[in-house]
Amino acid sequence: MSGSAAALQPRVLTSFAGNTTCLRRPHQPLLQLHRLGGKHVVMQASRTLSDISNLLFGKRRKRLRPGKISPRRPVPEHIPRPPYVGSGIAPGIASGSEVHDEKGIECMRASGRLAAQVLEYAGTLVKPGLKTDEIDEAVHQMIIDNGAYPSPLGYGGFPKSVCTSVNECICHGIPDSRALEDGDIINIDVTVYLNGYHGDTSATFFCGEVDDKAKKLVQVTKECLHKAISICGPGVECSKIGRTIQDHANKYRYGVVREFVGHGVGRVFHADPVILHFSNFPNLPCLAPYFPRWHASFWGEECIA
Repeated sequence: MSGSAAALQPRVLTSFAGNTTCLRRPHQPLLQLHRLGGKHVVMQASRTLSDISNLLFGKRRKRLRPGKISPRRPVPEHIPRPPYVGSGIAPGIASGSEVHDEKGIECMRASGRLAAQVLEYAGTLVKPGLKTDEIDEAVHQMIIDNGAYPSPLGYGGFPKSVCTSVNECICHGIPDSRALEDGDIINIDVTVYLNGYHGDTSATFFCGEVDDKAKKLVQVTKECLHKAISICGPGVECSKIGRTIQDHANKYRYGVVREFVGHGVGRVFHADPVILHFSNFPNLPCLAPYFPRWHASFWGEECIA
């Protein structure tokens, strides 16, 4: 952790790993870092949030722990790479919104269509006993078979081709040797780079017999997503998206994770506009500082906090 961390101002937390700014309240410790031997950073819920997940899933569950990470899978040389591959640096969110021409829109549709197909296939694999690394293997192969590059691979040193986030892992989980268990929920986050454009999508799947509380959480989250999509359009303030999400979540007494944000996508993996998933003031820019309700922790060693 950087020695100058105490002097940092709150900022939006972005990117998969490394070069990351963490959020904090004044006079409170920065987000907890777990150093478990790996060099990659994964966002995980704090112990408080894990205790809540134990109640949600209706039984005491072991806290999620990282397994072994297999070697990075190769990509054929003829498949074009995004510019960040090989740099070891996560570029973060690019400044300025991208406005695409007709050709660019068609390219985005093609990459988005492939990402959706890969995600649908990945979801069919979910079952108790399956290792998340096996999901990565299948996703990786399908992406390269279609002449695309798996966007997460090499993004800021991220070692895998898909993100698999199980139970209390908020997002950007690294596939590893852990086997899925009956009753787990898993978010699979697929991004492909095809013809110079990224297509990015994710969904949460049930593993085996999932209890009603977990099903309700996933259902309400999906409803939040679709309600937010329904109000999008030219001239709509970005703040309305977050307000729509939080208003619906509040009806069910659910909190909204504030440490991560939505983002634009296109020629770059993460671009403006930055979308906050909670109520925020319309007269403030999207990147205005804010304070998280929940604390989160990281797995790994490389976090500039």
